[in-house]
Amino acid sequence: MTTGPDPARSVDGGEASSAETALPSTEQRRILANTAVMAAGTLVSRLSGFVRLTLLAAALGVGLHGDIFTIANTVPNMFYILLAGGVFNAVLVPQLVRAMKNDDDGGAAYVDRVMTLAICFLALVTVALVVAAPWVMQLMLSEKFNAPELAEQRQSAIDFARFCLPQVFFYGMFVLVGQVLNARGRFGPMMWAPIANNVISVAVLVAYLVAYGPASEAEQQGPFTSGQEALLGIGSTLGIVAQLLILVPYLRAAGIRYRPRFDVRGVGLGHTLHLAIWTVLFVIVNQIAYVVVVRLASSGTAGADDGTGITIYSNVMLLVMVPHSIITVSLATAILPRLSAAAAGDDLAGLARTLGSTLRTALVVVVPIAAVLPAVAHPLAQVLWAHGASAGKAYRFEAPMVLFGFAVIAFTVHYLVLRGFYALERNRLVFFVQCAIAATNITLAITFVRRVDPWDTAPVLVLAYGCAYAVGAVLSGTLLIRLVRRGGAAGAARPGRWLAWLTRLLLAAAAVFVVATGIRLIVGDTLAELGVGDGLVTALLEVAIVGGAGAATLLGVAGLLRLSEVTSVVDTVTRRLGR
Repeated sequence: MTTGPDPARSVDGGEASSAETALPSTEQRRILANTAVMAAGTLVSRLSGFVRLTLLAAALGVGLHGDIFTIANTVPNMFYILLAGGVFNAVLVPQLVRAMKNDDDGGAAYVDRVMTLAICFLALVTVALVVAAPWVMQLMLSEKFNAPELAEQRQSAIDFARFCLPQVFFYGMFVLVGQVLNARGRFGPMMWAPIANNVISVAVLVAYLVAYGPASEAEQQGPFTSGQEALLGIGSTLGIVAQLLILVPYLRAAGIRYRPRFDVRGVGLGHTLHLAIWTVLFVIVNQIAYVVVVRLASSGTAGADDGTGITIYSNVMLLVMVPHSIITVSLATAILPRLSAAAAGDDLAGLARTLGSTLRTALVVVVPIAAVLPAVAHPLAQVLWAHGASAGKAYRFEAPMVLFGFAVIAFTVHYLVLRGFYALERNRLVFFVQCAIAATNITLAITFVRRVDPWDTAPVLVLAYGCAYAVGAVLSGTLLIRLVRRGGAAGAARPGRWLAWLTRLLLAAAAVFVVATGIRLIVGDTLAELGVGDGLVTALLEVAIVGGAGAATLLGVAGLLRLSEVTSVVDTVTRRLGR
């Protein structure tokens, strides 16, 4: 097996020319090694997160009752992203890399100033949001919640928001500290710290189930008591606090000695804030679309007892985004400093090689998983959500799950291409691309929801999301290719060779789909003949058999179709597990 992409091949899957050399094997191994560290932490975090999601559905159900808490607990993350997340994630890493490279103190003063500004800004904003909780929830909830019969449910959402909105400060500081560590080459802690949040959340939900039990059918359409609100709301916030505190010792280990500094004039922060303007506008547009989606989703469960809403939408998104979180985000985090360095050195060909290789590595994971989802959606939903208050309702997750699988492919392409734009500091261009995505998402979401029953609210919202990011992937990819070619790296992206590689990948995905579907039918018929029901053990067995068959098929056809990225990922995972 190879230890990296074939060095004789270009970034778009064709034979390399002298002007188009593939990534050096040592650099690719470093990227994959850093990715493996982050991916391992993300995987454990996601697994513990699924325990939390299962317990949450078992305790609250997947109807109106569950949506009230889910919306309130989602709002802090939304406002953190709106107010600071885009700047911290996309703008600060390139600027930190430049400060570490060019400043005499290795960027120490720059880090102190940024952290001081962030602490003050996040603290003020958090206090203001807590005070404005009733207006915040008015923004997020469908107008159906203004009906007198839902007054108590609306008040529960406001109470939850007051308990949860302090998370804005801790979310912001967690991501800022994590990005400082990433800029120093410490990728692992940020990916492992969320496990603490999940452990606390699981403990809180277990305590909730012990104290109150699963919600009854009547309770699944009703409000919460003050004790229930305090337990779930405060417990959720404590989890976010814990994941921040875990990162603090790593700052000292990375050589960061934070001291408050308010002398922010004339030290280069103006350039960062100038870049941040377009990123903030990008995030505002994105979050406007998200608010529309949440309001539409809340109308589904408020409109009918069997309606689907934000609980199903968000839970399925968290599940299907696992490959993205484990592979794509880890890869993007690992390559962003390299992309920034290539952009700073005007090495557009190097930037394209790194980005192209990373994109192929991500796609060989997410595309086959999307292909296997139709076969495993039913048993996987049974494993995760057929418990407690959500027992007998797991089938509501199946259609959104399958649709999200295909949406993630488009999202992955768009997400990685944006790392190239950020490294090149083309934030304004990113903003206009996001406007197109948000406009598509909003238009389709409103159109679809108006035409379907409350039962289909979650599936059509997923469909709108997927269509929007398909537009984004095509638009952002086309623009970046043109930008790279205009910069003199004409051989860095050849559509014909990319098309040949994508054809091989789609053939592999088709084989995975056919085998997984066939095995699913055989397993289902066999279990039916044996008189085995749809219990947890049966569902786990089906997921394992069908998923294993799909993985084996991918590995088998990868060699035939010369998809070397598959063996690269497998080799990296195998080495990491061996250690």
